[in-house]
Amino acid sequence: MQKGQLTEYPAKILVAFGEAIDGNDKIFMWLLKNGYAELAALSKAIRGSEEAFQWLMKNGYPQYAALDMAIVNDQKAYKWLIKHKFELLARLSMAARGDVGSIKWFALHDLQIYIRLAKKIKKFTDNQKFDYHKLHF
Repeated sequence: MQKGQLTEYPAKILVAFGEAIDGNDKIFMWLLKNGYAELAALSKAIRGSEEAFQWLMKNGYPQYAALDMAIVNDQKAYKWLIKHKFELLARLSMAARGDVGSIKWFALHDLQIYIRLAKKIKKFTDNQKFDYHKLHF
């Protein structure tokens, strides 16, 4: 298994990651201080932090930076995920944009936690009033 696959985390850590996406700073700090800095950074990158995005790139998690970009429909980042065999992350980016086929795929494979994460990401991105600009992947 490749480093930085969401499937390598226990379900309770993915639930905590979802809470960090929702903006729960206490959970964010817990992730940061307990060996899950990459998930903490990803949650902040999803919420628009360029600093967190750069941290992911500099610390060996380009797939999470690509996920962040693919969530906002950056096709180059999406294709990078596919090319480097991060299919689950690519599907998550699609589900986070509301792609019904991707959501059904997660349901069919009994991966409810990813549907939950996708809904949290979609809720956050749908409520953004600005278009933040990040470096293109």
